[in-house]
Amino acid sequence: QVQLPESGGGLVQAGGSLRLSCVVPGSIFRLNAMGWNRQAPGKGREFLALITIDGSTNYANSVKERFTISRNNANNTMYLQMNSLKVEDTAVYYCYSLGASGPSYWGQGTQVTVSS
Repeated sequence: QVQLPESGGGLVQAGGSLRLSCVVPGSIFRLNAMGWNRQAPGKGREFLALITIDGSTNYANSVKERFTISRNNANNTMYLQMNSLKVEDTAVYYCYSLGASGPSYWGQGTQVTVSS
């Protein structure tokens, strides 16, 4: 089972920024929409953002205007730029590829902790 390497998580103060990265095998990256979810302690997994093959994006209301999803077709990497971080953004963040019947491959998860 392919697991997508993620990086960029860490500890940041409220109001700060982080950029998450997710490296995807080219055979998957070229053919799939890609997205980010997160899971906070004691909560279910929450959709954050999606980007299609042609670059169209969709965001959850909770992160719209603060987070930006992007993809670099030259290096098969997807990003999540997170600005104006809030304490409630604290969670484990997961990237995924979206196959025909739902998420097909997942990242290993990266912890984001926002302190007040």
